Amino acid sequence: MKKISILLMSCLVYAAHAQDILSVRDQAVVIDQILEDRFNNLLPDLMDQSDIDMWVVISREYNEDPVIRTMLPATWLNARRRTILVFYRDHKNNTIEKLAVARYDVGKSIKSAWDKEKNPDQWGRLIEIIEERNPKKIGLNFSTDHNIADGIVKTDFEEFTGKLPKSFQSKVVSAENLAVSWIETRTEREMIIYNQLVAITHNVIAEAFSEQHITPGVTTTTDVEWFLRQRVSDLGLSTWFHPTVDIQRSQEALVSHLYSFSGRPEKEVIMPGDLLHCDFGITYLRLNTDCQELAYVLKPEETQAPKFLKDAFKTGNQLQNFLTDNMVLGRLGNDILKKALKQASEAGLRPSIYTHPLGLYGHSAGTTIGMWDAQGGIDKADGNAYPLHPNTVYAIELNNTVYIPKWKRDIRIMFEEAGFVGENGFRYVNGRQKELLLIPRVQQHQGN
Repeated sequence: MKKISILLMSCLVYAAHAQDILSVRDQAVVIDQILEDRFNNLLPDLMDQSDIDMWVVISREYNEDPVIRTMLPATWLNARRRTILVFYRDHKNNTIEKLAVARYDVGKSIKSAWDKEKNPDQWGRLIEIIEERNPKKIGLNFSTDHNIADGIVKTDFEEFTGKLPKSFQSKVVSAENLAVSWIETRTEREMIIYNQLVAITHNVIAEAFSEQHITPGVTTTTDVEWFLRQRVSDLGLSTWFHPTVDIQRSQEALVSHLYSFSGRPEKEVIMPGDLLHCDFGITYLRLNTDCQELAYVLKPEETQAPKFLKDAFKTGNQLQNFLTDNMVLGRLGNDILKKALKQASEAGLRPSIYTHPLGLYGHSAGTTIGMWDAQGGIDKADGNAYPLHPNTVYAIELNNTVYIPKWKRDIRIMFEEAGFVGENGFRYVNGRQKELLLIPRVQQHQGN
């Protein structure tokens, strides 16, 4: 009977997740609709803000620029041969041209502008397009500090600049700010989808951290990791990194930050009294989540987590508040980090903040607020020069170290939640964890 009940519950949970997830075919329709909206309504403003009137994105098959990956239609899984996209912003006529120097149209939005039979030279056709429009600036994706904006390869850069007439050479500039803004900026429709995406992430974690899938004394951390990975696949989704699950327990010394990512013992058996932590994210409709939550495994005599753990948990929420209160539009990542750490330390916390952009990539492009091994700030543009922009999403990732006398050791309260920064300030995309998940869930109708 117990097995039947667990199976039934699993089916109900699966149905609750699956009923909202589109088929692959329907996902493709939505992806292309969003892409068309971004090209027509977002990109012109971004080009104006970056003061670049021509953006040239060049990639070859299986060696794609990270930016072009976000521009291809849903039915294109890769670039084809050499794919060259040209976006031209005509301010005089308030239009944007979207051209492909390729044999084919690139989806519905980007039209082929090359007839190989008439002009066999692909580079030559690109130069013709440039000369016909005579742009003030030609943006290419090269960047020292923003890896996602550094997609043009050496070969293509040298061939392009070698073919480009001397009169245009001085017009070539880095399109790094344009590329970053394209990657980081979310549209209204994307944010509606993001809420669902984060809700699914929360629900899958709650399912994994439950008696449905954890039997203390039997289940291992590796079992839970692979359950998370399998559940994502079963739901028709994907993940951009392998999930991790780790344990903090009494009488074991606190290990380094690296422990959660490498060097952890595999197949560690989960026991009553353990504090569990997971790091888990999914990909859906080209958007990504990145979430860390905590659970406590009840001892047989317990109906709630110990007060010392609940109190420690609250310090994590407190640190989140110090950070998000300082996430003000126009402020640099290093400045946000400095202010938040100062306020948290003055409140008696032992904080560490390492918050990153989230969106079309998991570790995405944009303002970065600390790294776990760079609590003094980041000596790169994403920390010291690129400010917080509106309509952007972040993984609010951090931890606070708390000494637990009863355990005679420090523990880390580690959180990661998706947060949105808009014109009206900060909000969590789909809430944040405010209480420990309990394993098993307490049945209020039962008692001694």
